[in-house]
Amino acid sequence: MVAVAVAVADILERRLENLLTYRKHRITNAATEGLTAKVQARKAAARGFRNFANYRTRILFFCGKLSLYPQ
Repeated sequence: MVAVAVAVADILERRLENLLTYRKHRITNAATEGLTAKVQARKAAARGFRNFANYRTRILFFCGKLSLYPQ
């Protein structure tokens, strides 16, 4: 049990600067990580696209940045 507490203390000590920064600014990169995961999923499913334009259209469509209405 003591070894676990020492390991946790070591982890907290190594991450102290990051923890204090989060407490001060309350910002994480979770949204960016989520978007990256969506793009990676589309990339895995888009192996058959012949050109980059079709791949880009698929990513924009599924990530919500593509308008389907004519302008």
